[in-house]
Amino acid sequence: MVVARARVVVLASGGGTNLQALIDASSNAEYPAAVVAVGSDRRRSGALDRASAADIPTFVTALEDYADRATWDAALAEATGSHQPDLVVLAGFMRLVGPAFLERFPNRVINTHPALSPAFPGMHGPRDALAHGVKITGCTIFVVDGGVDTGPIVAQASVPILDDDDEASLHERIKVRERELLVQTVAELATDTYRIEGRKVVRP
Repeated sequence: MVVARARVVVLASGGGTNLQALIDASSNAEYPAAVVAVGSDRRRSGALDRASAADIPTFVTALEDYADRATWDAALAEATGSHQPDLVVLAGFMRLVGPAFLERFPNRVINTHPALSPAFPGMHGPRDALAHGVKITGCTIFVVDGGVDTGPIVAQASVPILDDDDEASLHERIKVRERELLVQTVAELATDTYRIEGRKVVRP
């Protein structure tokens, strides 16, 4: 019997290393999710190149093509929804999705952050962790809400900070762990039912 795999749409703006981890995982027929489309807010990106190399459909919804963010957000929701995703993964997507998008895919949009939320939100998690002098940081996967890195936490993994770390070396080690955690978490969300209770993601 052929078991249907969860349909995943990935949105990415940059090089697409997290996307590549999901593509590699989903190339195994036993992995319970498949990347069915990749979208970007940029007409040229490494993520789009990686998707094309894997024969995965792509689409671009560029902010500058729309009169305002609300119109862009609605268009992004429509483009993403046309691929009928069970789960939407923001993998280095450098735009905040808005109400129209989140209402279209309630509790089905996840993102990654290179810190142990709620610590060090925003664009510079590794740099901020180093500046604060913490000894352990890591990565977080969360359900996207209307804030910046504020949604309910799905999974986290720790990464120790070494005495000779700089921002680049620390971020690289975080990214390695982040890719592993993302592949694992997408597989779990594809096979388990889950619900949001307040701040908690509850799974069987």
